[in-house]
Amino acid sequence: MSLGRRVLLKASDSRWLREHGTKAPFVRRAVARFMPGESFDDMLAAARGMAAEGVGAIFTRLGENVADLSEAEGVARHYVEVMDRIKDAGVPCEPSIKLTQLGLDIDRRLAYDHLRTLAARSHETGNYLWVDMEQSGYVDLTLDLVRQLRAEFPRVGVCLQAYLFRTREDLVDLMGRGIGVRLVKGAYNEPATVAFPAKSDVDANYLALAQVMLEAGSRAGGARAVFGTHDASIVDAIRRHGSAAGVDAAAYEFHMLYGIQRATQLRLVRDGASVRVLIAYGEYWFPWYMRRLAERPANVWFVIRSLFG
Repeated sequence: MSLGRRVLLKASDSRWLREHGTKAPFVRRAVARFMPGESFDDMLAAARGMAAEGVGAIFTRLGENVADLSEAEGVARHYVEVMDRIKDAGVPCEPSIKLTQLGLDIDRRLAYDHLRTLAARSHETGNYLWVDMEQSGYVDLTLDLVRQLRAEFPRVGVCLQAYLFRTREDLVDLMGRGIGVRLVKGAYNEPATVAFPAKSDVDANYLALAQVMLEAGSRAGGARAVFGTHDASIVDAIRRHGSAAGVDAAAYEFHMLYGIQRATQLRLVRDGASVRVLIAYGEYWFPWYMRRLAERPANVWFVIRSLFG
């Protein structure tokens, strides 16, 4: 892992920077590239604009590691309310949630009860619920709860991280159960004992996992195959492999972040691919933003340019 990436990931955990850095005008100006605003209405307006161009959306209210049960209840209540608004608006927009937002660090049973409530409302409104992945220490618990949820609700998916050594085994198990998988590279500072430290190794593993996801057997149980990446070379490699294997372009999806690779998103839509954009909102954006910078060096240069804008 590069020094710059380590520094940014360390910064994402800094309480001082979260409290003070977010007040800097240039930081707020730069983060606007990645999120349309802090409110749900900001997200919904952006999702409507995307839908008009054939691009779907996923929404997430930023936040993690909730330490108060009333706050966790408030997060769950918010998601239930906005899922109803999504249905009323008729916008193709799927919810995505972190389990630590629902109180996982405090009470596992309560967190699952909240998760089940969200899945029930998601299914009632004809939607699909995504569960985000957090640091490696949360993987087993997250996947256990997702498996439990899938036994009752069919339209459920989870994020897996290609930089973890364990991911191939997890992927095969989950897709075999009909659980959707959104594959990303990974955005946390993980030890070399559990994750590939070199970018080239992460990229190679991502492509190997993508090939498994495109196999007909992987998707036979109804699991969605989703590739969360902005890496143009990986996108093209997946498209080539899918074409050579006779997989229809609409049989798998690409998910990208709001504000990144817009031209690529529209090109994929024109080529018949299914594309969604993750739109984040909320006040707790600093850790998430630092991880976005760590994922892609070009994002750092965008911030530097904004200093002089």
